Amino acid sequence: MALPEEPTPERISLRTSGSEPFFYGGQAVVEGVLMRGPRSYAVAVRKRNSGEIVLDQGELSGGLYIGRFWKLPFVRGLALLAEQMHLGMRSLIWSAAVSAGDQEVEIGRREIAITIAIAVAASLLLFIGLPLLGAGFAVRRAGSIGFVVVEGLIRVGLVIGYLLLIGSTRDVRRVFQYHGAEHKTINAFESGWQLEVGRLRRASLLHPRCGTGFLVVVVVVSVLVFGLVALAQPDWPELILSRLLGVPIIAGVSYECIRFMARHRSNSVVKVLLIPVLATQRLTTREPDDGMLEVALAALQAVRRAEGAAA
Repeated sequence: MALPEEPTPERISLRTSGSEPFFYGGQAVVEGVLMRGPRSYAVAVRKRNSGEIVLDQGELSGGLYIGRFWKLPFVRGLALLAEQMHLGMRSLIWSAAVSAGDQEVEIGRREIAITIAIAVAASLLLFIGLPLLGAGFAVRRAGSIGFVVVEGLIRVGLVIGYLLLIGSTRDVRRVFQYHGAEHKTINAFESGWQLEVGRLRRASLLHPRCGTGFLVVVVVVSVLVFGLVALAQPDWPELILSRLLGVPIIAGVSYECIRFMARHRSNSVVKVLLIPVLATQRLTTREPDDGMLEVALAALQAVRRAEGAAA
């Protein structure tokens, strides 16, 4: 997965008839890649049985995508999370079915809602509940600065351990390869290279706006935010409430941080700050084969055509 400029993962800037650039985002799915622009999206998936590349395209017309409120600083980070949960989950479900050979795939809102609810609940339990509980056992004084630091370290360990664990399975390794294909395609396009597999192969696996690096920023920001909460010496009910209410605040601030660093990546200080952000991407990207690069390129070209750009 990767991060946006306005609301998505990796972003590719493109100038329209005016002077303002707009950006595409990307995300790896099962045997494929999702690319999106400000008004449309395209998912390209390769069928396992025939090798055929299948496309799913659509328009983004909901208030989350076009409403001005959701483009405001700090708020746009929340829009990004909501978008990735909905469009990303829908694309994952669709890609899994198509890659397995299903001819017609219908995805209802109820199915998406249930899947998202389960994913959110599991994430809160694993990355909010367990670190809080672990810090409670390790540090006597709940809510202290030491408590917050231990909680953050446990959260980092859980994230890294989780990524290493799922990355050891064959199917997820292939998703990580498609993640690499997405990065290479975006890096090549942003560099102005000719969009052909031979050139994409030489592009970098890493991208400063990747969603994996976003996790690093989230952990750092959470320590700072919860450190401020610790000054009030909260009890356990207040601690739990602060963690739940802090999620949207941390997401909004973290997005603005990653956005700033991506826009000023040539700055020497920012380069140092980007080191851990880029390093974590080694956990979720793998070198793709040429077939995967073809799929990522097909998704990008499809969404560019839909946006009215020359492919």
